[in-house]
Formats: sequence, C-alpha cells, structure tokens
Amino acid sequence: MAKVAPELQYSDEHEWVARGAGNVLSIGISAVATDALGDIVYVDLPAVGDTVTAGETCGEVESTKSVSDLYAPVTGEVTEINPSVVEDPALINSDPYGAGWLFKVAAESEGPLLSAQDYASKNGGEL
Repeated sequence: MAKVAPELQYSDEHEWVARGAGNVLSIGISAVATDALGDIVYVDLPAVGDTVTAGETCGEVESTKSVSDLYAPVTGEVTEINPSVVEDPALINSDPYGAGWLFKVAAESEGPLLSAQDYASKNGGEL
C-alpha cells in the first residue's frame, strides 16, 4: 500500500500541497500516483512566472507506462521549480514527498483539497 504523508493535503488528481512561508505552497505528486505510473522518465513543469489555475492542467508526467497530465491544486504564480526532478525524474518515484517536489506557487486561492486521511481512504493509501 502506498504511503500518504499525514501533514499534507491532496487533490483528487493525486497532487499534494505543503504549506510554506506565507502563501507559498509546494506541490508534488503522491506515492499513490507514482506507484500507479511506474518509473517516471520525464516531467514537464510550468515555468517560473507562469500563472496556474486550480483544477487545470499545468504540465505532464511521463512514465514507462503512460503520460499523465499534471493538475494545479491551487491558483497563483509559480515562484520556483525543482530543477533536480527535471534532470532526474526518478526522484519523484524514490522520494515523492521530499526531494521529488515539483514546483512552488504563491497561492491566491486553493482548489478543493482532501485531508491525508480522506485521500488515503479514497485511494487505498496508508498514513
């Protein structure tokens, strides 16, 4: 069973949200998603300065099994991307809640987010 980090919130599309300083939120994809995708080989992220809108696509993740859209769980301006995952997408598989984070957003608003408990119950993960 895939691990669900209890301190995070999650979207229905399997992105996680971590609170940072002020309104800056870190975004990644859950271990539930990485388990389903298999080995991730490519990631396309929004650029710094781009505006992302909650619930809309903002990039994609390609694995040995499929290509999946990346959805923004919040609305706001992208302030940082993780260059390490662009160079080595396997980090998303090996450490989805740590070194495998994708990008940060200065959030203006949030889309509907699930608690870790609700996300785990809905998707067969474990806290």
